[in-house]
Amino acid sequence: MFTGIIQAVGEITQVRPIIDHGNNGLSLCISTGDLDLGDVGVGDSIAVNGVCLTVTSLVVGKFTVDVSQETLSCTEGLNQPGIRVNLEKALRLSDRLGGHLVSGHVDAIGLVVKFEPAGESYELIIWAPDSILRYLTHKGSIAVNGVSLTVNQVEGNEFSINLIPHTLAMTTLKELAPEMRVNLETDMLARYVAKLLNI
Repeated sequence: MFTGIIQAVGEITQVRPIIDHGNNGLSLCISTGDLDLGDVGVGDSIAVNGVCLTVTSLVVGKFTVDVSQETLSCTEGLNQPGIRVNLEKALRLSDRLGGHLVSGHVDAIGLVVKFEPAGESYELIIWAPDSILRYLTHKGSIAVNGVSLTVNQVEGNEFSINLIPHTLAMTTLKELAPEMRVNLETDMLARYVAKLLNI
């Protein structure tokens, strides 16, 4: 479980295919940037661009994870070296919940429609597939590449977000541009309510 409050920006430094009985996944080596791995062990979870991945090894300033073909098929930005990624360690029960509850299980891939200055902030508009539209609402929460954000408006298949300078400075969202694909995770509370109400 995570909060969507990014702790560091890292970089995928190496991508290797996993050769294991037909497994078409990848092994990634990720530099940690400013992320402190002092309390992280093999088997712990780290969200990488919003995707919950399990640490398979640790060295100073780097960790490795394995990504299955299934995960690769439904996420974005995990398959090539040089990609900068948002990093967040798993939430402790005693931690402050500054964002919202994020599972690290991507619901859909979105497409950036607009990313432009709006006063001192930036306006981000993302196209989302029909499958998640019922979970998007004015002032609701969504995670974009693992970053907890508030939805400003929803119109058709597009929703808008206001990005403040601090969020841009602390994440990779400042690198977005129209036509880029992003990982989207909707608010899990909205999903459960919809399931219970059968809507």
